[in-house]
Amino acid sequence: MNVASILALKGPVIVTVKPTDTIATLSRKLHEKRVGAAVVSSDGQALDGVISERDIAYAVAVHKGDLHVVPVETLMTRAVISCAPGDSVAHVASTMLSRRIRHVPVVDDGRLLGMISIRDVLNQRLDDLQRQTAMLRNLAVQMDVPPQDR
Repeated sequence: MNVASILALKGPVIVTVKPTDTIATLSRKLHEKRVGAAVVSSDGQALDGVISERDIAYAVAVHKGDLHVVPVETLMTRAVISCAPGDSVAHVASTMLSRRIRHVPVVDDGRLLGMISIRDVLNQRLDDLQRQTAMLRNLAVQMDVPPQDR
């Protein structure tokens, strides 16, 4: 399985914010869309950065009561790890776990296609394992059939 199969299930929804948007605006978008991260893009296509609910939580200690007016670009991650639609889900899962990241933008030829989360990856891997288990069980049942006399 590859990343494109996850995007096909999720659909083309990409939550984006501008670097100059405030954390209050970002927070509203994350809440409305029920997601944990957004792509930061000045034009809606380019990948300028990523910002997550974890970035907001960590910033509370620094910015305190003024956090809601802080621009997204102040807190966003600029060195973004992305993946391509043809990347294997296993490879992306490994990258996410080793880098301790929960959201990865999907980019193809510099064009933003979507965002996948660790939950998406784990659900896909679980579906694959369940499908393989069912196939193995069916094979085992077929092999238990006594040979026929011909």
